[in-house]
Amino acid sequence: MVKRIVFLSGDYEIEGLLNEKSEDMGVVITHPHPLYGGDMYNLVVEAIVHVYQIKGYSTLKFNFRGVGKSQRRYDNGIGEQEDVLAALAFLFEMGIKKIDLAGYSFGAWVNAHAIREDTPVENMVMVSPPVGFMAFQPTNALDCLKFVVTGSEDDIAPAELVEKMIPQWNEKAGFEVIDGADHFYGGYMKELESVLSSNL
Repeated sequence: MVKRIVFLSGDYEIEGLLNEKSEDMGVVITHPHPLYGGDMYNLVVEAIVHVYQIKGYSTLKFNFRGVGKSQRRYDNGIGEQEDVLAALAFLFEMGIKKIDLAGYSFGAWVNAHAIREDTPVENMVMVSPPVGFMAFQPTNALDCLKFVVTGSEDDIAPAELVEKMIPQWNEKAGFEVIDGADHFYGGYMKELESVLSSNL
């Protein structure tokens, strides 16, 4: 059952939606760019949540600071990294020890920059990391990165640029391109879910 929760990022309240399916496995899912209408209700975010729920994970998606009822304001992806770490800590404090981190677009960018060596993340998944729109340099080596997916028609996360970045992140990470899909996966949501399901 999905329930509304609030957790603290520093001194600020962040709103989220938690679906408790497992006491052992959980995932934090982050949304696309707030300045372009991104929030936790985004359809691609919903698709990621759906796949993880089918796999039996507890899922936590949330609104970055300044979005919806989350306090404070947009912080150029800097403060948003604190929000990601706070969400991971929330699951960890629930007793969940196997925690994945998945992000779409801006959310993938924030996740990549938020990760530290001691961050409790088992596996990371990037959906359309916006390498054609935002600089990913420098980021830490992402040893936990398991899988990256984008669309062949995505001009924000161009497949050839994403493929070039993967060795810098984690050369062992899987990579797949959904033929015909653009950045928003309109008409390709089922394909996205299928690809994610096969690679989680």
